[in-house]
Amino acid sequence: MNSFGQIYRLTTFGESHGPALGGVIDGMPAGVKIDMESLTRAMQRRRPGQSDIVTARNESDSVQLLSGIFEGITTGTPIGFIIPNADNRSADYEAMRHTFRPSHADFTYQMKYGMRDHRGGGRSSARETASRIVGGELAAQALRQFGISINAYTSQVGDIALDAPYTCLDFNAIDSNPVRCPDPLKAQEMERLIRAVKAKGDTIGGVVTCIVRGCPAGLGEPVFDKLQARLAQAMLSINAAKGFDYGTGFASAAMRGSEAIDTFTQASDGTIHTLTNNSGGIQGGISNGEDIYFRVVFKPVATLLREIDTVTDKGETTKLHARGRHDPCVVPRAVPIVEAMAAMVILDSLLLQRTTRL
Repeated sequence: MNSFGQIYRLTTFGESHGPALGGVIDGMPAGVKIDMESLTRAMQRRRPGQSDIVTARNESDSVQLLSGIFEGITTGTPIGFIIPNADNRSADYEAMRHTFRPSHADFTYQMKYGMRDHRGGGRSSARETASRIVGGELAAQALRQFGISINAYTSQVGDIALDAPYTCLDFNAIDSNPVRCPDPLKAQEMERLIRAVKAKGDTIGGVVTCIVRGCPAGLGEPVFDKLQARLAQAMLSINAAKGFDYGTGFASAAMRGSEAIDTFTQASDGTIHTLTNNSGGIQGGISNGEDIYFRVVFKPVATLLREIDTVTDKGETTKLHARGRHDPCVVPRAVPIVEAMAAMVILDSLLLQRTTRL
């Protein structure tokens, strides 16, 4: 429920308007050198207040590591950490104490627990994902020792989508703009669209594409923990995520088998590869050594900065004009979260693979 992973396992705690968020990472191998500057950069990529096309909540998202690291090296023991909340304006949510926000978790949390924290959604808030960045970044640092890299980027906002395949993109350009799109011209179009939507008090969705390079063949645990199944679970656990596909994905429905198969070939060094990668680097639920690539669809944010119809917790009809600070489009800030969740899945799968063969 509040934990993710089997060997490399992250447990998170905290609410949007509580004193702090935090977590415990268990299963991190000993001997991994931790780069605190890299962790700070990762947190800055997700944090609110980083540009005027995201929520204006201003959190530094500084991480305090409490255990499991000695002289900059992991010890193999649990890594505890906290992320203080500093800019939570709970008064902005007072009007929502007895009012259900449409398409939010207000009603469902009330039905499940018989109570809810109305301040920014409490535990259901995307604020919780700050802790995932810590777990994911430390996992990514461990994966670098194996030559595994993970890059995600905004590939679509509204009806504006990248046409070029990921192999033609410059990943160094991802963070050159606030949208996190590696195509500068498309990024400008996306940014203009987000600004136009925001000006009308509305929101818009989009797609994040993620590429895992350097992943060895053999990762994945059939039959119920196929690698794509674990990636799908990880991605669909992110707030506002509505869909997941990998490889040719849903486009496979219109393809012939002769178009979709990935023919094998042997390289000069004797290794086996595929001529194409329609499988997205995964076959039979197990990585095949090719690039793993997938997409995650994110819905428009449910909080509209305009008056909308809703009901109270007593079922009475009412009007809600939301206050507070909200993202007009979650996709730019979702990019590092997708990377973090992917890193945890891949590291956990790598550690699991070490238990299956000598």
